[in-house]
Amino acid sequence: MKHIDFLMARFESAPQQTALIHKDSPLTFGELKQSVERHIAWLTQAGVKAGDAVVLLGDYSPQAVSLFLALTELACVLIPLTPSVHASLTQRIPEVAPQWQINAVGEEAVIERVAEAHELPQLYRELHARNSPGLVMFTSGSSGKPKAVVHDFAKLLDKFRVQRPAMITLNFLLFDHWGGLNTLLHALSNLCLIVFPVRRTPESVCELIERHRIELLPATPSFLNLLLISGAHQRRDLSSLKIISYGAEPMPASTLAGLNKTFPKVELRQTYGMIELGVLRAKTRSVDSLWVKVGGDGYQLRVVDGILQIKAESAMLGYINAPSPFTADGYLITGDLVEQDGEWLRILGRQSDIINVGGQKVYPSEVEAVLLEQANVVDSVVYGESHPLTGKIVCADILLANGTEEASARKEIVKACRQRLQPYMVPMKIRFVIGSLQTQRLKRTRSQQKKEASPANL
Repeated sequence: MKHIDFLMARFESAPQQTALIHKDSPLTFGELKQSVERHIAWLTQAGVKAGDAVVLLGDYSPQAVSLFLALTELACVLIPLTPSVHASLTQRIPEVAPQWQINAVGEEAVIERVAEAHELPQLYRELHARNSPGLVMFTSGSSGKPKAVVHDFAKLLDKFRVQRPAMITLNFLLFDHWGGLNTLLHALSNLCLIVFPVRRTPESVCELIERHRIELLPATPSFLNLLLISGAHQRRDLSSLKIISYGAEPMPASTLAGLNKTFPKVELRQTYGMIELGVLRAKTRSVDSLWVKVGGDGYQLRVVDGILQIKAESAMLGYINAPSPFTADGYLITGDLVEQDGEWLRILGRQSDIINVGGQKVYPSEVEAVLLEQANVVDSVVYGESHPLTGKIVCADILLANGTEEASARKEIVKACRQRLQPYMVPMKIRFVIGSLQTQRLKRTRSQQKKEASPANL
């Protein structure tokens, strides 16, 4: 073993300890180690070799995790994708030049050879020269077409060689996003029990927290807001929770206040990370503050024209299908707008999300924060639409609590916005999203609307 030697050694040190729980079925670290060894042999027999690019189709399961580790050990270029994301990226997949595809969705994994691309991406050649495993992930595409990020996976793995305290963890974030993989590798490297959810609804998540005495819940602000609105936390015993970490999008002040009130004994930990950089250590100024200090060993930060730039030892090698976002001296231009107070930062949102209304800049997160303070608003999405006079106008999609009368809600929302916001920031269009539409569909709507409103698509 070379690339995952430290993981396999730790698994061997606790063979009877439960590593994973999926669909109520436990798997020990000893069984996981044996599964990885079997999959290495299976892949080798199939003809998979170092440097091969492999799409791993699946979601969190013992089989998918075992294959993920086996492909890493073989120094393959690993492309993990959930089935839904894979279906949405049909036209993008050839850009990453896969040579194999493994379907790990069913009980038995199925491997098939893929017709090789005529030209091997240059970034893959760099990985081959280093004899390093690669990791390829796609950005969301909210500001244009999804970009294919290529990492030297050995660099990302380095931080997990240092052992940290173990906590029983719910792996809420996704299999093809670095946030989810970071949680997975953190748990495995520290011999934590990690629980995989089958459904990511408030009721299901709270049920798992109660049943398995979950201590660490990594989630998004959107989900945490939905959790508070649903009341699912009141129907379950969540007293085991020690930390709720959040990231991936700005946290509304109203949601943070609600979490502090609901979970006074739980540490709320803001995180900051990007697919291109990995996850940085973060420290909030206070429990109720949106100001955060990010960085740590291996990271350098600076703010240029209000945009955060980061230099990182673990930064990606580059994009396969897009120009480099690095400055001449090696800083990644994150595209995140920030306010700065000494070493403290407040993340305002993506530069591509700014709505330019007649020359005035509107940050969607500021408008969403006001909307979310209204009693009957469950979630909101603020975005821009083209307008012949002002260039853009502010629009809002709003999910109301069940039983709310739309006409009166509209009046109250407009009144609150006019009292709290500058006139150019008040939504000109408000659309109520009806009943059964859940937050995850709302988030997909947000992504598509941002894509349509981005300069590259106008």
